[in-house]
Amino acid sequence: MSRPLKSVFKQEHSDEISNPSQNAAFSDVVSAFMSRRRFLQMGMVAGAAVSFPSLLMPENAFAAMRKPSALAKAMSLGFTSIPVSTADNVTVPEGYIARPFYRWGDAVGLKGNLPEFKFDASNTTDEQAAQAGMHHDGMAWFSLPQGEENPAHGLLALNHEYIDNGMLFKDGTANWDLDKARKGQNAMGVSVIEVKKGDAGWQVVRPSSFARRITVNTPMQLSGPARHQPLMKTAADPQGEKVLGTMQNCANGRTPWGTYLTCEENWSDIFVKKAPLNALEKRYGISDSDESYRWNEVDERFSVDKTPNEPNRFGWVVEIDPYDPTSTPRKHTALGRFKHEGAAVTLAADNRVVVYMGDDQKFEYIYKFISENKYDPSDRKANMNLLESGTLYVAKFNEDGSGDWLPLIFGENGLDQSNGFDNQGDLLIKTRLAADKVGATKMDRPEWIAVDTHAKGSVYCTLTNNSDRGKEGKAPVDAANPRANNQFGHIMHWREENADPASAKFKWDILVLAGRTDSDDPKVKGSMQGAEFGSPDGLSFDHRGVLWIQTDVSSSTINKKAYEGMGNNQMVATIPGSNDYRRFLTGPRGCEITGIAFTPDNRTLFINIQHPGEGGDDITDPNNPHAISNWPDFKADGRPRSSTVVITKSDGGIIGT
Repeated sequence: MSRPLKSVFKQEHSDEISNPSQNAAFSDVVSAFMSRRRFLQMGMVAGAAVSFPSLLMPENAFAAMRKPSALAKAMSLGFTSIPVSTADNVTVPEGYIARPFYRWGDAVGLKGNLPEFKFDASNTTDEQAAQAGMHHDGMAWFSLPQGEENPAHGLLALNHEYIDNGMLFKDGTANWDLDKARKGQNAMGVSVIEVKKGDAGWQVVRPSSFARRITVNTPMQLSGPARHQPLMKTAADPQGEKVLGTMQNCANGRTPWGTYLTCEENWSDIFVKKAPLNALEKRYGISDSDESYRWNEVDERFSVDKTPNEPNRFGWVVEIDPYDPTSTPRKHTALGRFKHEGAAVTLAADNRVVVYMGDDQKFEYIYKFISENKYDPSDRKANMNLLESGTLYVAKFNEDGSGDWLPLIFGENGLDQSNGFDNQGDLLIKTRLAADKVGATKMDRPEWIAVDTHAKGSVYCTLTNNSDRGKEGKAPVDAANPRANNQFGHIMHWREENADPASAKFKWDILVLAGRTDSDDPKVKGSMQGAEFGSPDGLSFDHRGVLWIQTDVSSSTINKKAYEGMGNNQMVATIPGSNDYRRFLTGPRGCEITGIAFTPDNRTLFINIQHPGEGGDDITDPNNPHAISNWPDFKADGRPRSSTVVITKSDGGIIGT
């Protein structure tokens, strides 16, 4: 989920590529690999079961999960694929019910502070701090009471990625001042809400002792090696240990000890610097453009000229305890600083914690963190410190289908003072530069990563697209990316050596090339059977081992050009190895489908509809907010609202059967 410069941040990314390294691009690697072992003969759709027999290995070929799902692994999909749609609504298969129930502007549930949403955008700055933020994104489920697997009562933690000033204010960016900037800051961050299933279905519990809104101004602690580093210190925080807020929160993760991981993605786009940029600022995409949220004009924290170290305090994975609304969120610097797209958590064979992460920008990298200490299911207090220390690795994909996890450790492989790294903390602030130095493989916008809970050591990653594919001076077309200006993306797969997520080596393959099934043109042809899709983004396994894929076709492209006739953004399902893809959901006009959370019994699915009504690269026209969509309220004087949607079967059955 990428939101670069412009007030609405809804282009694929800034045209500027911030990775100038000479590291091999994934296209170069895969071209050599596929010349020996072809996944796909162009003009023919090949089934993954034929191309990748490893994907159909019996489950006992993998190490057993420590806490496997009580539900048996799905062997087939039990619903009929629905057609594409351009309707301004959420559509699901027959026998399913989809209902929005936590919209932008709905009260979070803070006791004594339950403001109602005002459809004319007149809610105050303070009211927005007690309401759902804009543009819902990643999300996770936490059962109540804590420590149980109750499927009917729990907490949802979810991100609010970015804002649209044309939707948030009656007059857009006119009459700009600090109060407006603060309202925008209060519309970002994270919600924690209590939800419960009753006779009338799922409802948000209000008031709730668990309810919480975390914003761009919520106090947070820094943990790990970068804490106290010179580059982390500001006049407001001379010790380099406290940060205000989190922002541009995209995908997420959930830890085995019941905490929420939120990921700071396009944070660099909010900062503005008018003076010449240094090498670190260039590598992370700091801009001199005024086409931003304009916070820098009224809040000096976001002016790099005035507060030069503030950008270094963003770009981290943040851990939040949803069960304790008084707890202080922590930014874990041991997991590296970049444009985080998700944090998929699993356990190594020896119970160390492993976190997979993507850096969502063209030609950036895939990372893995392994904790120093081990997870103890009986000691939550000790587990809360597991992400504070460990080793960060970056992926190198080799031509023969093998891969290496390269450690980013100060003093090794050129990561020393002679190359601009003073110590481990300094290195982690400069994670991208360290990854450049060790020779990581450039990827095509790594997005969500999902770990197969029914196949230990098996991991998947969405690579959304790359409009620079094949351009002069950029990575050329190849067997795995046979399309110049790659518009559709693909999903890759790797298996850790010995089925152990802590392994230093892996084997990789391609699960599917996204694209069209109604064309023989190799430049656009998808390799799937069934429902075609493009721009895969959100990715998650349910408790039955079904892989769910959500798409994020940009508003400037959807239903146009190469995507003509492919409908609104959607959610599809597959069982890896089957090559059977079925469309489960389509969203309203102008939206992105994102966020996936299942209850433990797999009978309720929560997803998020982000930015319905988005129509282009600039902010919404404040005089006509529902020009594209009026979902979900359809009020004559209303405006579209991002929303969490709850999905159930009419007969109460298991989702996907």
